Amino acid sequence: MTPEEEVQRQSTMTSEKGPSTGDPTLRRRIEPWEFDIFYDPRELRKEACLLYEIKWGMSPKIWRSSGKNTTNHVEVNFIEKLTSERRFHSSISCSITWFLSWSPCWECSQAIREFLSQHPGVTLVIYVARLFWHTDQQNRQGLRDLVNSGVTIQIMRASEYYHCWRNFVNYPPGEEAHWPRYPPLWMMLYALELHCIILSLPPCLKISRRWQNHLTFFRLHLQNCHYQMIPPHILLATGLIQPSVTWR
Repeated sequence: MTPEEEVQRQSTMTSEKGPSTGDPTLRRRIEPWEFDIFYDPRELRKEACLLYEIKWGMSPKIWRSSGKNTTNHVEVNFIEKLTSERRFHSSISCSITWFLSWSPCWECSQAIREFLSQHPGVTLVIYVARLFWHTDQQNRQGLRDLVNSGVTIQIMRASEYYHCWRNFVNYPPGEEAHWPRYPPLWMMLYALELHCIILSLPPCLKISRRWQNHLTFFRLHLQNCHYQMIPPHILLATGLIQPSVTWR
């Protein structure tokens, strides 16, 4: 089942009500316009937003909240806030999921690795809407180091956008199914570049912005090494190669 089909299935199973006024997460939700400007793959907004979920031990309950840049990046703010809580210690067991508008920079990647090394019972999954200065070699190495440390990093797809809309956004009543639909091609292009980073390949995605007309341009520059090492299903999804056909 594709992410789009899963979203449609979930939409038909839910009501058309907004978040309940008794919802304990209501005060921690962001507004629809904030979600749109922070998580639109086309928008190269400088500020970053973090939506996160924490599941403690074997408990079925999930703690959800959000954070934004201050004098520190959102990743560092999260780590400092979590480790300052009295109940949190090195032997704690929990699973954390981040939905980031930008992927971590190399300094944040280093801080995340240090945090995880000090708390071996913590697992981290990161979904990102965009790749932060992805041609910078330090940022690329930082993401590879995270993956090599056991962190799962993926580009947000339709199913993640829908999940965030439902669980982190203060959407109006009747607007439960009206989450922003971004063209899948942008997500696929970022996913393609993320594969290049993880496989230590040269950048293949170039992004430029024309501020006068607010347009973002994506250009691909593929080399032989990209075609040889990137999984075929990733290239097929972007339309860069065509499936082979055997004639009898």
